[in-house]
Amino acid sequence: MSVKIRMSRSGAKKRPFYRIVVTDTRNPRDGRFIERVGTYNPMVAKDHPDRVKLDSERIKHWLSVGARPSDRVARFLGESGITPMPPKRNNPEKAIPRKERKKAEEEAKGETKSETKNISATEAPAEEAPAEEAKEEVPKKEKKP
Repeated sequence: MSVKIRMSRSGAKKRPFYRIVVTDTRNPRDGRFIERVGTYNPMVAKDHPDRVKLDSERIKHWLSVGARPSDRVARFLGESGITPMPPKRNNPEKAIPRKERKKAEEEAKGETKSETKNISATEAPAEEAPAEEAKEEVPKKEKKP
């Protein structure tokens, strides 16, 4: 049996309230659970003490038994000092608004172009010189009157 510490949603429509529960992974999100170990209320201010409430002794017990926290719950546990803070995950580029994403892509392309210009200017001046001389030596075609 695989045990997980995750959030179970409750509350009214457009007014979420989450219970942090220990449950079997096969159970549905809002379904049966083994034990309730905390709450999370996203509707209050971030610095409010009632935003996240955790029963640290029970959580430590379940972690020692082998329960795995979900990503969001792991962040709560890291912020409260129960477990080490998990590493920040890389947000997908689609999360960035399109206009800002295009600007970032153009800046990245501009940097790569300038880097290639610097490389070609420093490494290959001898290669460019014969090509310029070859262009000068080509006779010009005469125009027919």
